[in-house]
Amino acid sequence: MKTLGTHNYYVYILTNGGKTVLYTGVTNNLNHRIRFHKENANLNKKAFTSKYRCFYLIYYEQFNDINVAIAREKQIKGWTRIKKEKLIEEFNPNWNFLNNEI
Repeated sequence: MKTLGTHNYYVYILTNGGKTVLYTGVTNNLNHRIRFHKENANLNKKAFTSKYRCFYLIYYEQFNDINVAIAREKQIKGWTRIKKEKLIEEFNPNWNFLNNEI
């Protein structure tokens, strides 16, 4: 068990190759979760990220409290596409794929 204050949780946004679909999630291991989405795409074709081929990281935030991270994920999921795009563009103006940078 980790010591209090040493936990890391991430809210992240993935997109597809054409940057037309957005997926928001939360995890405690960002690298592993992104790999999981991509590697399991053929195993569960009904999963949103598999169906829409959302494997490219374009946005993330780090938190130390899972409850805060979950609340933020729910907040972002409730936003319009336009509001999500503004958030992404403030963090990653060119919508570069960040998979190899984390």
